[in-house]
Amino acid sequence: MQKSSWTRKREALRFGDAWRALMALRQDPDDTGVVFELIRALSGGCGRRAFLRFQATPTGQQILDEKRDLIDSLSDRAELARMPEGSLGRRYFEFTEKEQIGPGGLIEASEQTPVDPDVPEDGRRFFERLREMHDLEHVVTGYGRDLRGEVSVLTFDVAQQWHHGIAAIVALVLVEATNVERRMIRAAWRRGRKARWLYAADWETLLARPLDEVREELGLGLPPRYEPLRSEGAPTLA
Repeated sequence: MQKSSWTRKREALRFGDAWRALMALRQDPDDTGVVFELIRALSGGCGRRAFLRFQATPTGQQILDEKRDLIDSLSDRAELARMPEGSLGRRYFEFTEKEQIGPGGLIEASEQTPVDPDVPEDGRRFFERLREMHDLEHVVTGYGRDLRGEVSVLTFDVAQQWHHGIAAIVALVLVEATNVERRMIRAAWRRGRKARWLYAADWETLLARPLDEVREELGLGLPPRYEPLRSEGAPTLA
């Protein structure tokens, strides 16, 4: 197990930076860079605890030992397109094509905010994996990239692994949420509590398997039905 002073480091919450990020996000909910700013400002050890939990799982330790990078699998568009119809990998490919996105967008947004230089290689690999699996979460949970879908994914995440920054985003949405949106958020919380811990999922292996089978294995149940709500700045989809 990799030892590092970072695993014992006390990390202060930067409330001023977090407030500015929250207000910026309120003005532009499509600004992914601001989301990363907020998450890092309110980490306070949450990310470190998630890493230690991941490192303690058999799958997590295997991924770290093999120095696996999820981006390698998600960037191979030709391989994803060749995967069987209905598989997680194929559905991920179709999802990203429809939404006009790829893992590079999240990477670019996250790199706008400096990373703690004390984070060791294994920790960086873990955090990059979380960043890159975000759109896989959309596919397996069935929540879209519209505003309601995004907050549902974030609620699901914080139910699985607490993080002050993600919780702050959900709280911001709850302040002005409709009754329909509050019900969605509550349902996403319950799903997150019941499901297997997705941070430690072996995504590289799951990509080739049928999506329905993956959802069952991860304890996700059927995808929800809801009316998407897209922001004014969102791209027009094909």
